[in-house]
Amino acid sequence: MQLDPTLLEILGTKASAAAEEMSYTLQRTGRTLFVKETADFATGLVRQDGLFFAYPRGIGVAFFVALDCNATIRSVPNLEPGDVIITNDPYRSQGLATHLPDLHMIRPYFHDGKIVCYGWCFIHSTDVGGRVPSSISPANQEIFQEGLIIPPMKIVERGEFNPDFLTLFSANCRTPDDNLGDIKAMLASLNTGAQRVAEIIEQHGIETFMACQGDLVEYTEAKARDALRKIPDGTYEFWDYLDDDFVSNVPVRVRLAMTAKDGAVTLDFTGTDPQVAAAYNMPTSGRTHVWLIVQLISFICTYDKTVLMNGGLLKPISVITPPASVVHAEFPAPVGIRTAPGKRIMDITCGAIHKAAPGLVAAARSGASAPLTLAEYDPDTARRNVLVVQHMVGSTGGRKGHDGIDARDTSLANLANNPLEILEGDAGVVVLEYGIRPDSGGPGQWRGGVSQQITFEVLRDSGTVLARGMERVRFRPWGMAGGKPGISQRAVLNRGRQDERELGKLDALAVSAGDTVTVMMPAGGGYGDPFLRDPELVLRDVRCGYVTAEGAKRDYGVVIAKDAVDEAATAKLRGRKRAAPDERSFDFGSEREVWERVFDDATMSELNRRLFALPKPLRAAKRRWVFEQAIPNLPRAGEASLATVMADPASIRRRLKKAIDSLPQPARPGAE
Repeated sequence: MQLDPTLLEILGTKASAAAEEMSYTLQRTGRTLFVKETADFATGLVRQDGLFFAYPRGIGVAFFVALDCNATIRSVPNLEPGDVIITNDPYRSQGLATHLPDLHMIRPYFHDGKIVCYGWCFIHSTDVGGRVPSSISPANQEIFQEGLIIPPMKIVERGEFNPDFLTLFSANCRTPDDNLGDIKAMLASLNTGAQRVAEIIEQHGIETFMACQGDLVEYTEAKARDALRKIPDGTYEFWDYLDDDFVSNVPVRVRLAMTAKDGAVTLDFTGTDPQVAAAYNMPTSGRTHVWLIVQLISFICTYDKTVLMNGGLLKPISVITPPASVVHAEFPAPVGIRTAPGKRIMDITCGAIHKAAPGLVAAARSGASAPLTLAEYDPDTARRNVLVVQHMVGSTGGRKGHDGIDARDTSLANLANNPLEILEGDAGVVVLEYGIRPDSGGPGQWRGGVSQQITFEVLRDSGTVLARGMERVRFRPWGMAGGKPGISQRAVLNRGRQDERELGKLDALAVSAGDTVTVMMPAGGGYGDPFLRDPELVLRDVRCGYVTAEGAKRDYGVVIAKDAVDEAATAKLRGRKRAAPDERSFDFGSEREVWERVFDDATMSELNRRLFALPKPLRAAKRRWVFEQAIPNLPRAGEASLATVMADPASIRRRLKKAIDSLPQPARPGAE
């Protein structure tokens, strides 16, 4: 490092404060609920090589600190003072944008005629056009259906708006006025960054400012390596599933081999399924991308709370991703719901770490987030208003010594809920219930957090409800070390009425006045034997409504009577001899256990080996065909139990083997 440590600390604090002030400017001047309430945005200061050297810690999408702006910056040469780049293109930006609703802006900051750094910000836009309101649908089969694609280009040139861009953008989205308001807020945020950078340079000089950018990243890298040394050297394998790819009923597997060596970690996703003909793909461009390493970033920040937020966090981490796989999508694969595999990667990283060193990480999170959106016709504008009813989340898993977080999951971002008063004032809905889901958290000595649930009534005809990203409908969030899985996700139309209907995973649901929609999120898994939980903690959970009295008895062996623990009845229930759980064990739930009696790791690895030998356009269809041969009546997630259709695993294995054997063998390396 070039600078004195004390001076570097001062400069790091000033740069972080500048990035944070950019965020507050964006939030206070934003137009939409996504920005001003949910806080689905971020800001930062960027080095010449495209990495962040300053980033806020407590506001916005924290984990985007590991994004790389370099490809976008290099795509627009000859930048001048007052220029601003915009893009939402996941492929041309090489993963800076990760789906089309995320609008990214970059502004060069000049000093004495030379670029000294860049300001960056992004927002999640409510709608950027495409096939459905809010632009994201799990059923999209190519990125062109997901909205207007904006390659890296200038939205502002020498301080002047590009009028042609604004005309084109407004004509291709459903909420042009709201989008323009957010775009102006982004520009205000970048202006704030320019002012603060100029002040730092004035106070400390340009040489010191340039030196600090490298030193801050180098310092963070060293601290990140120290934190990662908590993971013992070795290779640890783990895998998990998305319920399906929505356009078929076949689960999607994400597989990881994590290798740790002296503070460096390699994540190898070989064996992960091919990219799907649906929106569950990740545009990582084969890079050490934030969506692949977010759990390791969280691990670092958990075990070193003083670490600075900048690009140094990704330096000790490398990745291996098979091209044209779910975790390394290739154009023109749709990527709108990249959050779903991203959350599963967080879980499998935790699973691998737990295998390496039990007690360092929590059990599986809820594994799903669903921006619950309503599109309704506005007769005054002849447009469809698109509003976020609520950004629904589940909870986090329990970990050794701590319960999971209830009704929140901050693993991806510091997102907030929308005030119901604003929602009901802006949309034709009445929220009938919004609270916690009792008995949802996985039982454990340290229980999984309970999740959220909401019920709202629609007041106008011709509406559409969308809830992208629904997951853990079939495979529950797993528990650790004797802890049990959390509850699965449900969505119900007109719950409690004669016309009640289970919805499964939602895409676009047509609703009319008087309909009610209920969404119940999945919850995190538990950690440790639930019969070892302190009965007084179980009583507290019952009093708070997190656990019912029936659940306390069933799951924890604790009998509650007259608002107190019945010690005699509890001792009798808990007196039965129980084997001590293996600290490294997992409870995946019955559905996954049934599935893997047939579709085990070796079989699925062989299937993918053969699928990847096929031409890319054939893989998704051929994969679906293989599963249809094995289980012709495979139900959609939430419709029927897997045990019902997999009662004869031997016959299914025979049909599966025959189908896999019919695929061509890949050529051996070196074969002519």
